[in-house]
Amino acid sequence: MSLRIRLPLLYTTILAGTLLLFGSLVYGLVSLVLLNQVDNRLEQQANQLISRIQINAADKFDVRLLSLYQSEDGLSYELWDTNGRLLFSRPPGYTGPISGQELLRTESSYATVATPEAHLRVLSVPLQSERGRVGLLQIAVDLMFVDLALEALTSVLVTVSIIGVIFSAMAAWFVTDQSLAPLGTVTDTAVQITRADDLQRRIPLPENASKEIRELIVAFNQTLERMARLFDVQRRFLQDVSHELRTPLTVIKINVDLMEKMNKADPESLNAIESEVSRMTRLVNNLLLLAKAESGDVPFENQVFDLDTVVLEVYRQMKVVAGEKIKLKLGEMDQIQIMGDRDRIKQVIMNLVGNGIQYTPEGGQVTLALQKSEHFAQIIVNDTGSGMSEEELQHIFERFYRGEKSRKRGKNTGFGLGLSISNWIVKNHNGLIEVTSQKDKGTTFVVKLPLMKEEAATSLEPPSK
Repeated sequence: MSLRIRLPLLYTTILAGTLLLFGSLVYGLVSLVLLNQVDNRLEQQANQLISRIQINAADKFDVRLLSLYQSEDGLSYELWDTNGRLLFSRPPGYTGPISGQELLRTESSYATVATPEAHLRVLSVPLQSERGRVGLLQIAVDLMFVDLALEALTSVLVTVSIIGVIFSAMAAWFVTDQSLAPLGTVTDTAVQITRADDLQRRIPLPENASKEIRELIVAFNQTLERMARLFDVQRRFLQDVSHELRTPLTVIKINVDLMEKMNKADPESLNAIESEVSRMTRLVNNLLLLAKAESGDVPFENQVFDLDTVVLEVYRQMKVVAGEKIKLKLGEMDQIQIMGDRDRIKQVIMNLVGNGIQYTPEGGQVTLALQKSEHFAQIIVNDTGSGMSEEELQHIFERFYRGEKSRKRGKNTGFGLGLSISNWIVKNHNGLIEVTSQKDKGTTFVVKLPLMKEEAATSLEPPSK
């Protein structure tokens, strides 16, 4: 059963149950009120009749005053002695319902009696004298008008309930259909997207949709957008991996073919093969590292170490790489201790300095510095290279991304994985990497790593005089 049917059916069932309960309460309350009015009327008539009944010294009833009393229309009454004999009745010849048990009652009682001729409400009042029980007065009234009123009330309640249920069912169907119409659009569009594999398509926002439906559509569109980006990244990832592997394999094949033709091992060819194998090894290792990073399977050796010592180690090692072509300069150096994985942090610094050396033209400068701020240790790598545009800055931490698409890839060219790995390492140390760049002016990377509590407290102390 569809939701369009279940919801109206549920609403209609609840309303029908509510109306049934309400109608029963109204019917019972009206019945109680009407019977109470009838009982009050019978009690008043009984008091007037008792005031006219006289008893002589022999406990005999004198009904002369009683015979002169004119009762209200619809009332019947009779007088019985203790032996069960009818002494007086109005209208004449009337004999109401009575039993031997009622003659023995010591208290007044009400009863509703149904006879073939009428539906009666009967009040039985025992009569007492100073010498004891002398008889019974019984008054009855026909409940025809009460029955007619209750029948009319029942008809009204049933009619109103049926009309209310029908109207409610129609209204619930209309409201549910209008409310769920956008969901139908969402379902149809989602099916079409699935069948066509068109992740670029989006579900339009209906103008009459509720807040919840609009939020659902927005969330679904965001999911589609995220999936499209993931598929695009995956496609580019496969393309880049294929390209990166194709180049060294081609070089290896060419050199192998050359040695086969020469029928001897050529040292230059062997060096080329060794270089390309090393490149592929680095690529595979980096890919494995990223795969383990995504699965959370890379352990970190957290320990306290001197960050300035690590920066100086990187400076000495990368100075050899820079050689005479690039000037590697050491800037401001603060003494800082942090908690983290020493080797991973060193890998981040080497990646950033290596990128600076690689993308800085001959005669340029790369500056490495370490500063302490209020809450962070800041590793700053600045170069005077070609710089990057705003669009390139948005993608530099993506895998295999290179800012210079036209740059020829030499044997020392990276794979575009270093910044992605560095960003992951820094994030796992609760830090962040900030980058600013200008075309043809250079790039500055700032790695912010949280200080230990003792280091942070020291940085807040005023300098000694």
